[in-house]
Amino acid sequence: MKKLSLHQSTLIFGEPLSCFANYLPAHTQVVIVSSSNVLQHYAHGFGNYPVITIEDTELHKTLATIEKITEQLLALNADRRTFLLGVGGGIVCDITGFAASIYMRGCAFGFVPTTLLAQVDASVGGKNGVNFERYKNILGVFNQPQFVFCSPEVLTTLAPKDFVSGFAEIVKAAMIADDALFSFLEKNTESALQKSPQILEHLIFESVKIKADIVSQDEREQGLRRQLNLGHTFAHAIEKNSALSHGEAVSVGICLASRLSQQLGLMQEQDVLRVKNLLQQLSLPTSVNVGLETLLPAMFHDKKKEGNSIYLVLPRGIGQCEVQKMSLDELTMHTKNWKL
Repeated sequence: MKKLSLHQSTLIFGEPLSCFANYLPAHTQVVIVSSSNVLQHYAHGFGNYPVITIEDTELHKTLATIEKITEQLLALNADRRTFLLGVGGGIVCDITGFAASIYMRGCAFGFVPTTLLAQVDASVGGKNGVNFERYKNILGVFNQPQFVFCSPEVLTTLAPKDFVSGFAEIVKAAMIADDALFSFLEKNTESALQKSPQILEHLIFESVKIKADIVSQDEREQGLRRQLNLGHTFAHAIEKNSALSHGEAVSVGICLASRLSQQLGLMQEQDVLRVKNLLQQLSLPTSVNVGLETLLPAMFHDKKKEGNSIYLVLPRGIGQCEVQKMSLDELTMHTKNWKL
């Protein structure tokens, strides 16, 4: 078992699922927010805590779902001392954190992330929010959970496609700040895909440590934290215009960011190929059937846009990257001969 601290959050790794209750506040009403998919596997482990069930899809990541949670909290006589526990994937964690942040002007909350993607990224860092129309996470707050409880036990029931999606965020973390983690994943790909507890715990812990270090220096994304968006500006546009999941879209986005870096002279071709090969070995996509005429305008509807420009995270190899501000015209010029 390992722990990390991030502002007021405690991040716990490697304990059995049954131990989550040890981190709940004493003598306080606890309400669990989860999804039907998670409940069918783990409802027996929630004890007698009341559970609010929500749909864990992007279509339901909306203010309407926040209203339904609020209605049920009121029916449970929840007050600002109530503790909300989000048990599920990234969508459940995002919605729970947002609901907790605004219910009665804010109550405490924590997460038990049940997907690899949520454990290494979505549940960590204090971003909570919902979508509005075609804008992803456009409504939200920065607010840290009291704890994030990452148990390897819950990863055993994930469908293969959902499981491998999380590796895109691990590759992202390694590309940002840790070439040794990237090499470790290259050497242990097969064991990771077979859900080796020791390999997964190392990958999850090291990935979260990278994110926690960055967030501790820049909680509200004024500079350094933008690096955590490597591949994501491309990915959010891909998600809107394809059937790819978030993790799959991030995988493609990382490839496109690497390709752009090579074109700008920031990244060597051998490193671009190394990234692509690792993602393919992890059964993640490295291309998508979406035209640039659709993809590029969609990128400029991202919430990270400033005026007519957008911030892009560009790798300078494995383990280092930089942030560049680029206009739509500039990006169009650099990618005009691309085939996706």
